Amino acid sequence: MNPPATLRALALAPARLAYGLWSALAFLGVGLTALLLLAVLTALARRRAAARAAARAFLRLVGMPLTVRFPERIPPGQCVVVCNHASYLDGIVLTAALPPRFGFVIKREMATVPLAGVVLRRLGSEFVERFNRQRGAADARRVLRNASNGHSLVFFPEGTFTRTPGLLTFHTGAFATALRAGCPVVPAVVRGTRRALPPNRGLPLPGPLELQFLAPLARLPDTAAELRDRARAAILEALGEPDLTCCGDTARPPGTARARSARAS
Repeated sequence: MNPPATLRALALAPARLAYGLWSALAFLGVGLTALLLLAVLTALARRRAAARAAARAFLRLVGMPLTVRFPERIPPGQCVVVCNHASYLDGIVLTAALPPRFGFVIKREMATVPLAGVVLRRLGSEFVERFNRQRGAADARRVLRNASNGHSLVFFPEGTFTRTPGLLTFHTGAFATALRAGCPVVPAVVRGTRRALPPNRGLPLPGPLELQFLAPLARLPDTAAELRDRARAAILEALGEPDLTCCGDTARPPGTARARSARAS
């Protein structure tokens, strides 16, 4: 045990507790205000604009300044944004940064979370079943139909996140959707959210956040798997974290050293 480090942790504990309580109050205050607006606003675009304003207000109140790099890379028309997933804060960051025309594709478990499920439905989010194959296929068909109608969507193709920094395997749903809709895929990288609110910590920490949009992927005669691998390679190169896959079709060959992006090396 390191005595100076222990003393420092004890000295900082009251400040961290006070910040945690302030963050909870800010979340409740902004969240309840947003929920009221979502309940009374009839147009989806207005509800999403209100959510965007609420997300920005929350990040400012809790001392998490957000820097958005290269927002001009988002095409003016329909597109699919795919982003790495590091924290529960990621959705708030993307909501704060993206225009209101974007909807999110989210695991169906979130639909049953109190208040969150109501908010996500009012924002036009698409819920996708991960464990029931039959229901998951029906959800995927619904997402494809909506994409064919011109909807711009946001996916976290890892489907989950861990306390360990790095990039997990990507699922193909986002890329099949983009191919079906004939729209570009825009990879994005979020940084700072895992440090601010990792999955094993109840209280957040203040600090800067960053969202970087990468260049849209050029249209090629790709399959969904090929498009997925191109997007994942671009995100891994820019992210600066390890490749956490060890096997499977998006993984490094078994027995080789774990890859790390050029940014981190």
